[in-house]
Amino acid sequence: MARFIYDSSTTAIDIEERTLAHLRIVIMNKLRRSESFMFDVEVADGSGHRSFWMSPSVPLQFHFFGSRPPRINREWVEELMLVASGPNGLSIVPEPAEQGAPATM
Repeated sequence: MARFIYDSSTTAIDIEERTLAHLRIVIMNKLRRSESFMFDVEVADGSGHRSFWMSPSVPLQFHFFGSRPPRINREWVEELMLVASGPNGLSIVPEPAEQGAPATM
């Protein structure tokens, strides 16, 4: 697990490391363009979901506990970017199979 920390560590959400690595790319790119957006995520303990207003003015941290960065699936990043630009903002969508990669079951 990894941790998404919003607003100077007052709020933290645990997210699977591979997923957070992909979200980090999307969030970083949107904020670099000064694009604010909503980020909606289910809380890992099953207690519901949280919505965060993502803005360049809010401090963020991405805490990865693993020693190796996960391999990035470009198709997933592109899908997450499309979702983030939609009317409901960013949410975690299932990872698509990479083109040219064998399907996993």
